[in-house]
Amino acid sequence: METAFFELRGISKYFAKVIANKDVSFSIQRGEVLALLGENGAGKSTIMKILYGLYKADEGKLFKDGQEIKIDSPKEAMKLGISMIQQHFSLVPAHTVTENIILGNVHGIIDQKLFREEIKRLAELYGFELNPNDYIRDLAVGVQQKVEILKALYQKTNLLIMDEPTAVLTPQEAENLMGFVRDFTAQGNSVIFITHKLKEVMSVADRIIVMRAGRVCGDIKQAETNELELSKLMIGRDLEWVTKEDRQESIDQEVRLEIQHITVQEKTGVPALNDISLALHKGEILGIAGVSGNGQQELCEIVCGAILPTKGKILLDGEDITERKIRARIDLGIGYVPADRSSDGMIMDMSIAENMLLKSSYNKKWQKHGFIDKKKLNQYALQEIRDYSIKAPSPEAIARGLSGGNQQKVVLAREVDNGEKVIVFDQPTRGLDLGAVNHVHQVILKERAKGKSVLLVSTELSEIFALSDRIAILYKGGIQGVFNSAELTTEKIGLLMAGFREGEVSNDAG
Repeated sequence: METAFFELRGISKYFAKVIANKDVSFSIQRGEVLALLGENGAGKSTIMKILYGLYKADEGKLFKDGQEIKIDSPKEAMKLGISMIQQHFSLVPAHTVTENIILGNVHGIIDQKLFREEIKRLAELYGFELNPNDYIRDLAVGVQQKVEILKALYQKTNLLIMDEPTAVLTPQEAENLMGFVRDFTAQGNSVIFITHKLKEVMSVADRIIVMRAGRVCGDIKQAETNELELSKLMIGRDLEWVTKEDRQESIDQEVRLEIQHITVQEKTGVPALNDISLALHKGEILGIAGVSGNGQQELCEIVCGAILPTKGKILLDGEDITERKIRARIDLGIGYVPADRSSDGMIMDMSIAENMLLKSSYNKKWQKHGFIDKKKLNQYALQEIRDYSIKAPSPEAIARGLSGGNQQKVVLAREVDNGEKVIVFDQPTRGLDLGAVNHVHQVILKERAKGKSVLLVSTELSEIFALSDRIAILYKGGIQGVFNSAELTTEKIGLLMAGFREGEVSNDAG
């Protein structure tokens, strides 16, 4: 039998009484793409951090080419040819693209011009539009992700660990990356590909490791499995997916929310949103597609009142609410699930119950003799924990101790209650496992069925297509077009997301 390039044997990792990994064993061969699948909390990130030297295993051994190795730091991992693109960026905001990519890899006097040209050539090679002189703090999330990818490629690694690398890429960019993965492994290098996108796994992986509850529950060749079998292995049960076919298709023709010629000017003078006009009907899901950083966040914040437009109007049920502040918008029945739940959606050191109260603390229903009625609040939070299947011991559980999926469910529960008329979902399933994604989708469709209006921002095209009645494409702060979902293909939407205008894209694209 061929000696494995890298092998993990009997790896266990404990955090206090929590078992993160238990007796995990698998290997990767040279020239192989190994996909790592599993729900949040399954132990995928922990096992990869052990291989990359960020964590030290409590039990078990690591091997390279049959020889036992010790990896106590990322520096040691990089010496062994291991690089990792992490889901949460490890970039220095105050430094430029070039400085971030060469950081730790060069010594002595640095010829900035030489390195800038090298980084520019590398970016062009992989089809990334990057200015080597730009500061990270000025870049959109999607562009920062590309810098992370280039940073790993620059280190000339032999084993590349990629954690959700296509989350902020257009379909064409994602396909380019898949092309890189194939070329990279064809040269005898190896890739461990962590993703929740089963289609990507089936298109690029040679072998698939499925993890559940910290253990390996499947080690399968890609050619011998399918998406349905993988989803069952991941969550240990069948999912009942709600599809468009299961719901009533008629949309109320009455406009609930109207955005009229909205422009938002940034401090630099460049418009973050440029003359945006959209209409959202009652009982409709309007999907907003686009690569991150093209004005999606500003659009969401305009609707919820976090920022005010430079020009234009916002109407709710025909009433002008353009100048209304956040609290007034909450009172009007607008809910908002932000993209970054940990910094914008919750206070992590507060309990579940306290987080449920955040946007309605001034409401008299929670008051008793001038104080918060904790008993009533806890009863409400407990009911939400049950209704949304939040895995938590009690309403007093601190938000920081919950998994990402359960934190998202807390925000979802609160905002669905707040959003009696309109709910804005910005990346509602980012970083969530398959079971949590399914739950979020069911919630969104149920709220639509109640006649609520949903503005759904997502970089996941499968999510946009599965849920939306109509789809608008954002590019550099402008609307590329608004379409019925049946009019669009992945190819066509990808071209529009990349900046092609409607007239430049043929109807039969794809």
